[in-house]
Amino acid sequence: MQGLTIQEAAQTTGWSPRMLRYIERAGLLELSRSESGYRLYGPEQLQRLRTLRELLARLNFGLSELGFALRLRREPLLRAEVDAWFDAEPERPEHVDPDDWLRWEQDKHEALIAASHTTHMEIA
Repeated sequence: MQGLTIQEAAQTTGWSPRMLRYIERAGLLELSRSESGYRLYGPEQLQRLRTLRELLARLNFGLSELGFALRLRREPLLRAEVDAWFDAEPERPEHVDPDDWLRWEQDKHEALIAASHTTHMEIA
């Protein structure tokens, strides 16, 4: 199969080689490989890269947002959880007095932050 190398594709499209790799890793572009494993960019990939640039410029959003949109399309559980979060209305737990709700929420946040710091320290 014939195609451009990543360097040639970068020169042609204006995307840096690093961004081209990111676009591929995010699942926004599928590439063929040469027998020696090099990425090959054919006319289909060049068109996708051109229309991707046009889409991002027209709608003023970024690659990471588009990557997340792709995940929402591919992962039903993620989509359902995000939809549920958007649809959820805040409500005070029954066991919490209305006058104590703010403090209760603050305490929950502090516990989440503390747990997050502990987890990060264990990983490091």
